Amino acid sequence: MAIELAHEPDAHRYTLRRDGAILSVLEYRDQGTSVVFHHTVTVPNQRGHGYAARLVEFAVDDVERAGGRITPTCWYVADWFAAHPERAAVLAR
Repeated sequence: MAIELAHEPDAHRYTLRRDGAILSVLEYRDQGTSVVFHHTVTVPNQRGHGYAARLVEFAVDDVERAGGRITPTCWYVADWFAAHPERAAVLAR
């Protein structure tokens, strides 16, 4: 079971695939001053395995490496940041 995390900028999303099948997606909008993470979803029968958390961490790392800031409007991403206060520096102010 190979897990692949990817940024798909043309589709404005990050994906987590297992054996080629998409299991989780994080959609975003680039607002210039920040990247708005507005929707995260995991295939219903794949929930509870930590896929969304892995995907959010991957996306946060990617934006941070690029020097960007994140505005989380998705409840899941907001909860992820609440659980990871050490990552608050990447949040837009």
